[in-house]
Amino acid sequence: MRSKLIYVIFAIVVLMAGIVIAILLAEPVANSGGFAHPNFPGMQAGGDGMGRLAHIGTLAFLFQCLLQTLIVCLCALGVAERHRSNELWLYLGGTLIFSVIVWWQMYAGHQAFMQSGNTNYFMGFPVATSWQVYGTWFSAIPLILIYSLGFRKFIFTEEDEEKFNQLMAKQAEKTEQ
Repeated sequence: MRSKLIYVIFAIVVLMAGIVIAILLAEPVANSGGFAHPNFPGMQAGGDGMGRLAHIGTLAFLFQCLLQTLIVCLCALGVAERHRSNELWLYLGGTLIFSVIVWWQMYAGHQAFMQSGNTNYFMGFPVATSWQVYGTWFSAIPLILIYSLGFRKFIFTEEDEEKFNQLMAKQAEKTEQ
């Protein structure tokens, strides 16, 4: 029997491909790749940030949300189907929610800056950048904890180890003969 998770992953990837195609087909924006800086040769100036995101901002936001979902689904795929308990799905769901909140804060902070031209600072960076620098890394910690602390419960249980040892013993007997 095939795991339904494979179909979910496939659907996510198809949606991501559709978003990439929509971004590629979006109306181009003047100077979206920047333009020559007036004072520093070889440096590019950014151009109109709101204009660059006008046609693709929502698509980019949705793409990242799908990417976060894909990461969690691929982590779940690495767990044997018999160990994918409701508890594991709860942990993975919490991780997904947390990482999407971090992404939303990053995106919303950047949008707020683009609209107002003002930003607050946190730990040496503009708020949106702080969410990117600190939040992105921090949002990966729950997956590490699930793997580390839940290793014997979700990844390689005592039962799995016993089966592995039995398999190794059978193999050793065959090679001795």
